[in-house]
Amino acid sequence: MAQSAMTIRMDSQIKKQFDKLCQQFGMSTNTAINIFVNQVVRSRAIPFIITSKDDEKEEIRKKGLQAFYQIRKEMEENNDEEISLSEINKEIKLSRQEPK
Repeated sequence: MAQSAMTIRMDSQIKKQFDKLCQQFGMSTNTAINIFVNQVVRSRAIPFIITSKDDEKEEIRKKGLQAFYQIRKEMEENNDEEISLSEINKEIKLSRQEPK
């Protein structure tokens, strides 16, 4: 199998720590990186969870939807009147103006 060289840049302190750990594992840094790359290709996924601040936004969105469905359920149970889209938009606008 033909091989290709790959150059990466990383923080010097992290590299030293990684090199030391690889040595403790009984392998070279090159071997460890090859294991990682092969696992990613084999599983077609990163073998650990990667998150970002967008996850926080997604969690807020989910909570908002849950609240919406709960209110809708309560309104149906109490036979409350339906509210119009303009009334909903007005409530959203007011909630955005409230201090947090």
